[in-house]
This record gives sequence, structure tokens and C-alpha cells, in this order.
Amino acid sequence: MAKEIAEIPAVISRQLAAIDVYLEAGRMLKRDRACGIITCARGTSDHAATYFKYLMETQVGIPVASIGPSVASIYDAPLQLDGFFCLSFSQSGGSPDLALLQRTAKEGGAKTIAILNATENPVGIDADHILPILAGPEKAIAATKSFVGMLVVSLGLVAGYLGDTNITDALVELPDLTRESLACDWSAAMTLAQNSSVFCVGRGLNMAIAAEAALKLKETCRLHAEAYSAAELLHGPVAIAGKTLGGLIFGSQGVAGNTITNAFERLRDDGAHVHLAGSMQGSSVLPVPATENDILEPVLQAVAFYRFVEGLSTATGNNPDAPAGLQKVTETV
Repeated sequence: MAKEIAEIPAVISRQLAAIDVYLEAGRMLKRDRACGIITCARGTSDHAATYFKYLMETQVGIPVASIGPSVASIYDAPLQLDGFFCLSFSQSGGSPDLALLQRTAKEGGAKTIAILNATENPVGIDADHILPILAGPEKAIAATKSFVGMLVVSLGLVAGYLGDTNITDALVELPDLTRESLACDWSAAMTLAQNSSVFCVGRGLNMAIAAEAALKLKETCRLHAEAYSAAELLHGPVAIAGKTLGGLIFGSQGVAGNTITNAFERLRDDGAHVHLAGSMQGSSVLPVPATENDILEPVLQAVAFYRFVEGLSTATGNNPDAPAGLQKVTETV
């Protein structure tokens, strides 16, 4: 896992060399006047789809909705998707329920795009278009570099749709920025292992990172964690904040920043042991490299978190490469 996390800057460099493939897919969405997009994914890949959702909805204005694979694989429900695109996100592309949902979407009129690391698989074979992640073999059970690669593909899609050179220019800096992320010291957050549970909090674009962090804490550290939007936190979950609760809050320099900071302060004031990750200043902040383009901030947070959680897993006596009870390719129906 540590080796694959260290490869992330090189993965992004490979993606930038092939970025025209992602840009053209975005142009295709615009040419075909996509009226909406559905996503097909599970686990870490579904968190990448969440980032894509917020990116498309905030930057382009096209609605994006996740459809549960069971709609097709268990309920055998037909879908009416004329004018839609179906985007499948997957490292392996090998789960039968993902392949079936993609096929059902196509039968319902959607055009299909598969964002994949391994491309010779059922999802890739049946897709109209494949966008390769180019992460190379990923052997650790917990996906890391393929997740970050999916975020970069998403950025390329949006840049292509908008014809936005500001995004493509910003992406050029991403390999160096992610190297800085790998050097960020989050050792202050090692105390999370002492808590009975951890709230991982974000909002909007970085909600995907909060969700991914909660999953990785469970997968690699055997630590109970749940992800919440900073807004949803106040609709009930904040009631259990106290001295046994830990918090990992993913801050933002963008428009969602104030509400996320307010959530951090509320949890802290209620007695939780909280840590704020971001490029803002402060003694309690887990550092993340600063970027002028806030849509890149979640990518940098993900890389810094991955380095941290791999170390936390090792320090707590777990095996981050092969967590007990899990396997690399999970096939569900």
C-alpha cells in the first residue's frame, strides 16, 4: 500500500500525457447534449463518483445521480435513460452487478463510459467508451492510486466539457503538489486510534474524501468511522459528540469552507477529539498543500490522508496491504 501511494505523482503524470482522451470524452458529453448522468460504482470507486457528481453539478450544471446496482441485478428493473450517459467507475471492472447495471442502462437508451484501471473485463468489454486510469497494477487490497486517478479523469472530463484551460493548466501542477502531499506530517492525528469511533466530515467537493477516509479507517485500521456532510452532521449525528469520539474534518478554501469549519468547532466544543485537514493556518490543522484552484484540494487531501492511514494501520498492528476478511476484487450480484 505504501509503495502504491508513493506512485501517485507518477500516475498523474501518465494521465496528463494522455489527457486528450479525457478531454474528448467531456467534449462528447457536450456535443451529445447529455441531459443527465448516472453513475455505477461501489466502495472506493463510488466515492470517486461522488467527487465527479459534485464537480459536474457545480461546474457544469448537469445533474448526476448514483443508481444502486441492485436496481438491475436484484430487482431486474428497466431504466428509462434516453439522453443520459452512464459512467461506471471501477478499479477491476469485474463485479457482475456493475456490468449488469451498465448493460441495463444501455438497453434503456444511455450511452456508456467506463472509467477503469484494468480495462479487459466485463465492464470494459460492454462499454461504449473506456477511459483508462493508467494507474498500473494495484496489489494492495485497499485501493489508493486508482482512486486518485479517477479524480483526475473526472477533472479532465469537466475541463473538456467546459473547454476550460484554467483546469488543464492547474492539472499540470498536480504531480508536484501531490509530492508535497506525501510529505505532509499528520502524526498529530495518530490519536484517532484511541477513540471508539471517528466522524469524517466534508461537504460538497470534498465529501468524497470524507467518505473514503471513513472506509479506509475501517478497512486498514479496524477503526469504526462514519462519513457525514457538515450540514447533515447537525441534523442528528452531532448528538453523540463527546470525549470518546474522534473527528477528521476535511476543510475547504472554497465556498463550503465556513460550514465545514463550523462543524469542526461544534464537535470540538462538545468534547470530541477533532483534527482539521486543509491548507489553512493553525496549530490544530493537519497540513495540505495550498492550491489556487479549490477543485483540486480534495485530490491533495486524499493523498495526504492515504499516507497517514497507511502509517496508522501499521502502528496499530494491522496489515494495511491485506486486511483480514477482505479481497482485492469483490464480486457482488
